[in-house]
Amino acid sequence: MSDSATTHATAHATAHATAQTRQTYLLVDGENIDATLGMSVLGHRPAPEERPRWDRITEFASRTWAQPTRGLFFLNASTGQMPMSFVQALLAMSYHPIPLAGTGAEKVVDIGIQRTLAALKDRPGDVLLASHDGDFLPQLAELLDGERRVGVLCFREFVNAGITDLVSSGLQLFDLEDDVAAFNTPLPRVRIIPLELFDPTRYL
Repeated sequence: MSDSATTHATAHATAHATAQTRQTYLLVDGENIDATLGMSVLGHRPAPEERPRWDRITEFASRTWAQPTRGLFFLNASTGQMPMSFVQALLAMSYHPIPLAGTGAEKVVDIGIQRTLAALKDRPGDVLLASHDGDFLPQLAELLDGERRVGVLCFREFVNAGITDLVSSGLQLFDLEDDVAAFNTPLPRVRIIPLELFDPTRYL
């Protein structure tokens, strides 16, 4: 085999291996999703049947971009305690729980996610963030390099306006209820509904 043919074959094999190993990094800001659901959508603390089905979110991530998903679920463990039953449930759904502890008024979950998004800048793979928080804008903008897919899972009407602005730069927005189907029961949301998506039976 000629040198040029060998080089071509090696490049092809490398590209093929990269395509095979590419994955989606799913980062879940559990505090933000829970707070938005309770305060803004429901108006009360979510009952168990009103909470997202986290396994559906990883399934959506894997299905949407047709590749394996690595789910990272960030938790605030600054009290020194962990919700062990929830952690065990996350492990059973193949998430990697990340319980973080800080001191004072540190937003430990936000800082942990910011650092993880920054670290992903130097790694191949696509990124999905489940949050509404504008604190992640600089890191999301950095990831929109044209080489990877970047998305945010949210309730569209409550996502930070700066995140919505990044759509023009290639960011994809996915609604947790409409796109992901993460809930077992319809949520009492009041929002603008595109006519083609209007389902009157939901209100009857």
